[in-house]
Amino acid sequence: LGIRSEHGGLHIKAAHLPGDRDYIVAKLNTNFPRNRTEHELPTIQGLIMMCDGSDGRPLAVLDSIDITIKRTAAASAVAAKYLARPDSSVATICGCGQQAAAQLRAIASVLRLKKVHAFDSDYDTAEDFAGRLAKELDFAIEPAREVSSALANSDVCITCTTATEFFIRSEHVRPGTFIAAVGADDSHKQEIDPALMARAKVVVDNFDQCCTIGDTHHAIDAGLKKREDIHADVADIVAGRKPARTSDDEITIFDSTGTAFQDAAA
Repeated sequence: LGIRSEHGGLHIKAAHLPGDRDYIVAKLNTNFPRNRTEHELPTIQGLIMMCDGSDGRPLAVLDSIDITIKRTAAASAVAAKYLARPDSSVATICGCGQQAAAQLRAIASVLRLKKVHAFDSDYDTAEDFAGRLAKELDFAIEPAREVSSALANSDVCITCTTATEFFIRSEHVRPGTFIAAVGADDSHKQEIDPALMARAKVVVDNFDQCCTIGDTHHAIDAGLKKREDIHADVADIVAGRKPARTSDDEITIFDSTGTAFQDAAA
């Protein structure tokens, strides 16, 4: 379920996690892109409710911010493990908020990064982000004024912005790049050029959702891609049912819209 207001909205995702003990989990998140600059509040805020799957008893109500940040970053790291070139060492991170920091920490757990370009629509934010994270992580982080020049030297790109128009252009992405497209978690949001989505190997976290609200859906709406052109979901890749990267020149994209199953597991 999604509900919009003038400056943002609320979305609700739910999942059932079966096992030795059943759990039902529902997450209610608000997303207000102007919060950081206008109210000094996080862009995403919300709650997670966990219930017993056998009798419906509420077991916990949790703040959703930390779990959302970490499970989203963890999903990108899993995708990078299978879809990025193993020798990838240079990355571009787009959008320098809380999610960006978590993404870098997660990606660094599966790839030996040596350098990161930090890009944000506000250069001062990128500069501050680079200074803070460089003290924590064991690689160089430099603010970037233009995403195109950063991409020209990158093996990996992570996009975690609130953009409503694509800014990762097909002609700026070099062969062999892996992209984790994280920001498009609503139908009006977009980060990746539909022409790039059309020519890349696309792996999704959820077929139906990515065809409705992810960057994939913009390529489908533009008539450049069909649902059957999506290579796989990430579960098929991890389980070995579908091949991951098959060449060093292949451009791979993980369209990450976020699933409640990840929240339930976390």
